[in-house]
Amino acid sequence: MFSISRFFPFLAVAVSLLAWYDPQPLLGWKGAIVPSLMAIMFCMGLTLRLEDFRRVLNKPKPIATGVTLQFVLMPLIAWALALLLGLSPELTIGLILVGACAGGTASNVMTYLAGGDVALSVSMTLMSTLWSVVITPYLVWFYAGADITVDTLAMIISIGKIVIIPIALGLIVNRVMPQLRQRLDRYLPDLASAVILFVVAVIVALNADEISTLGASAAIAVMLHNLIGLAGGYAIARWNGHTEVESRTIALEVGMQNSGLGVALALKFYGPVAALPGALFSIWHNISGSLLAAFWQWRTQQNVQHLQRARQSGSLLRGAGAHVNADTAPDAGQSVSHYTPDSSDSGK
Repeated sequence: MFSISRFFPFLAVAVSLLAWYDPQPLLGWKGAIVPSLMAIMFCMGLTLRLEDFRRVLNKPKPIATGVTLQFVLMPLIAWALALLLGLSPELTIGLILVGACAGGTASNVMTYLAGGDVALSVSMTLMSTLWSVVITPYLVWFYAGADITVDTLAMIISIGKIVIIPIALGLIVNRVMPQLRQRLDRYLPDLASAVILFVVAVIVALNADEISTLGASAAIAVMLHNLIGLAGGYAIARWNGHTEVESRTIALEVGMQNSGLGVALALKFYGPVAALPGALFSIWHNISGSLLAAFWQWRTQQNVQHLQRARQSGSLLRGAGAHVNADTAPDAGQSVSHYTPDSSDSGK
């Protein structure tokens, strides 16, 4: 069966090329960007339950690591790359905005495909989204400097409208009508992916002329921003003592920003040029995230096959088995470590 989320990297490239080649039909849809983002946030809210909040309280260390890296590593990388590559003030503010945003819903899908902990990913996305209401405006102010005016109150109101209200509504619907969520659960990743594709297409169409003249420096900055975030999130998480599953999840959450929100904020406060890094990030981070998830899934399958062959041949010693279970069980296809997603989580 055809799955939009499974083929998302290819579809993102395809719709972007089509929108860039013939932007005219999409130009009238600019006003649909924010409502579309709200729809994505509502879909994410449908995947949340009160148990997610209990998990945050009972096991806060992975959550704290992911959220801290989200707001420390990503805006710092954005600022450093913009300085190193000599980006214009508009592109700099756009890249910093992407770095200062919370994690995006696409990270939840990629986490599942990568054999990560979906419940942990959703919890981190929720917590970073809640913190972003306060932190994002001040990060932009801190890194942007005095040359760019940041309307903090208006930005907080916008984030609250785009993020908090839809998530809260989704959570309420999930609580009051769990049967509806169960019926929609298998379709939510494809639905969110389809909406993201629409947003990406409209953004590319609105900025088709600017993209045509965009220099290589901006594209390199966006790609490096994402790749360093993924690698840094994974490496720091492992160094901090987190399991393989937790580290995969943290890496995807840190590296895959809510760039659509960054685009919406850039368009609202700074103009279409500032929205370009977010538009490019929306395309690239889904491609890189899909490839990384596929690699980790392949690695998990290889480890599972290795363990099965070892057990069948009787060569797996008891001590070695204990070592594997303690250190590399996540790679063997066990998608939990400290957290234990239930059956409903495993299908998100």
